[in-house]
Amino acid sequence: MITSRRGRGESQENQEETAGGAGVSDEAGTGEPVGPGQGEPDTAEEPAPPPAGPVTNLVVALVVVALGAAGLLGSWSLGLGGASSPSAGMWPFLVSAAITCLGAALLLQARRTGDAERFTSSSWLVLGGLATMAAFASLIGVIGFEIPSALLAFVWLRFIGRESWLLSTLTSLGIVVAFYLLFVAVLAVPIPHLF
Repeated sequence: MITSRRGRGESQENQEETAGGAGVSDEAGTGEPVGPGQGEPDTAEEPAPPPAGPVTNLVVALVVVALGAAGLLGSWSLGLGGASSPSAGMWPFLVSAAITCLGAALLLQARRTGDAERFTSSSWLVLGGLATMAAFASLIGVIGFEIPSALLAFVWLRFIGRESWLLSTLTSLGIVVAFYLLFVAVLAVPIPHLF
């Protein structure tokens, strides 16, 4: 009777150690936990897109230079002012100059760059993001920031980020409420708004 109680007590202790441990002990008896897939990544990595060729690199660099040049011209037309009293075009001019210089650097590296990725079907998501941002910018002055902001956040979360419908809806509404409270109610920033 005593032996069986001791045996039950030992087996109970062994069960508690196993349940409290991180995994099953290895067969050599070292006590090191050996779990499934130890030493291997938890998730399978997606295959990398094929690299872009020099022609794609050249086209992208030319687009960057063209955008920078358009920004330079637009900001120049706003007026630059001086260092002590800058005008409305000064900051956009400086940013556009940096973009133009970076585009020129990309042009010089177009043949030697091998780490750029080729355009794939997922590249359309980036263009969709840019299109929704342009729609947001064009609507905010007409109907206020609340509806365009909610729609922009929802589209980005649901369709670009692939979040759930519920999370996308609640987060986009929460963003608009937080922005309204901060910028309109507390800071009284003069941005177009409905309410």
